[in-house]
Amino acid sequence: MPVVSVPTILPALPEILTVCSAMALLMLGVFRGEGSTRLVSWLAVLALVLVLAVALARGGDRQIGLNGMFITDGFALFMKVLVLIGSAVSIVMAMAYNERERIARFEFPVLVLLATTGMLMMISANDLISLYIGLELQSLALYVVAAFKRDSAQSTEAGLKYFVLGALSSGMLLYGCSLVYGFAGTTNFAGLAAMFAEGNASIGLIIGIVFVSVGLAFKVSAVPFHMWTPDVYEGAPTPVTAFFSVAPKIAAMALFIRFLVEPFGALTAEWRQIIWFISVASMLLGAFAAINQRNIKRLMAYSSIGHVGYALIGLAAGTETGIQGVLIYMAIYLFMNLGTFTVILCMRRDGRMVEAIDDLSGLAKTQPALALALGIFMFSMAGIPPLAGFFSKVWVFLAAIHAGLYVLAVIGVVTSVVGAFYYIRIVKLMYFDEAKGVFDRPIGAEMQAILVVSSVVIMLFFVIPGPLLTSAELAAAALFPG
Repeated sequence: MPVVSVPTILPALPEILTVCSAMALLMLGVFRGEGSTRLVSWLAVLALVLVLAVALARGGDRQIGLNGMFITDGFALFMKVLVLIGSAVSIVMAMAYNERERIARFEFPVLVLLATTGMLMMISANDLISLYIGLELQSLALYVVAAFKRDSAQSTEAGLKYFVLGALSSGMLLYGCSLVYGFAGTTNFAGLAAMFAEGNASIGLIIGIVFVSVGLAFKVSAVPFHMWTPDVYEGAPTPVTAFFSVAPKIAAMALFIRFLVEPFGALTAEWRQIIWFISVASMLLGAFAAINQRNIKRLMAYSSIGHVGYALIGLAAGTETGIQGVLIYMAIYLFMNLGTFTVILCMRRDGRMVEAIDDLSGLAKTQPALALALGIFMFSMAGIPPLAGFFSKVWVFLAAIHAGLYVLAVIGVVTSVVGAFYYIRIVKLMYFDEAKGVFDRPIGAEMQAILVVSSVVIMLFFVIPGPLLTSAELAAAALFPG
């Protein structure tokens, strides 16, 4: 696909609009005070919808801007759509929760917008320098929102842990970037791709790739760099946990794919070993460590680690079909996770949040619609046909088989069976155990809308899978222009 010549800042128009919106809403919040929180939140959602429309209007043509440091193509467009949806829905989910918990401040949607700007830049990074700038812009905002409930010791601890471990991972990533630059003499992805097109690389460069991969594995919470995930998921405010579980993870996965496939596509045999190991380790830990969890947010943390392992199977394949599988997986994961965290946000008794898995006992008898929605998401995460989660796993497993990674595919299937235990246990609690109490009602019109849309997408995906499959195919093809 030919590269389109355009003015240098035009490819970054969605990012520019996002950061300008954040600045404008920050000024609006400052001048109008704390009473403007709901207005600023809805305007932030509107801004994200506008940015999504602009990104779609610009299309998926391959364009390079900012002196070769920024790229847009079909792959970037696909992942940006997912990130923008995740960020917008997370802001909507947070409004009522923040008001109830008395942490409704206009800075929250502004911080989400700034984090989203970093994510969009990560997805379009075409240079090691822009990669790092986007990653840090995202991370700095996320450190703050993790500790947004500042009167809570748990939330403050979550923010501090995320900051300290995030700084460590950033240092490793920077060290890896310096090694790559030292042994290659360039930081540009196109330059790196041309230099290593023959597949010859020094041991120093391989070590550099390993260190960068470590930093990115931390961001997607892949084992053995997952240690922050359960504590941060449990300690952060629930809408923040929902946000962490989708948008930053999708953006980091996109960056992981672009970093390995575009500049180092000819070195697949070298970096495949890294991805193979962290994929297997993530699937095993996600399957077994979640079994004894009693807190629903910690369960979702280990679940997310396992799902990252499944998605990395497609990256380990290193083929166009494998990348397509990752894209399909992340799109379906977005809806499964948003829906599940919406149900978790509805777990309130007498105005207080409850997070124990046992609190879901007998939910089908007291709130059958809520139980049905959570049942759909749990069965989908377990990979039960004909729900969407089944097809996402089948796609990455087939990609692994076609690439000759039979052991990886078998481990994926086995860990899926083990993981199904704790998903189906939740369904058993809801439908067969006695109710321990009734959750507060009503759940709110916004939450109902999110539940209905996500449930319908997951349940009826098999009826019209064409749009997602076609979009993912075109997006994956953008990384393999040859």
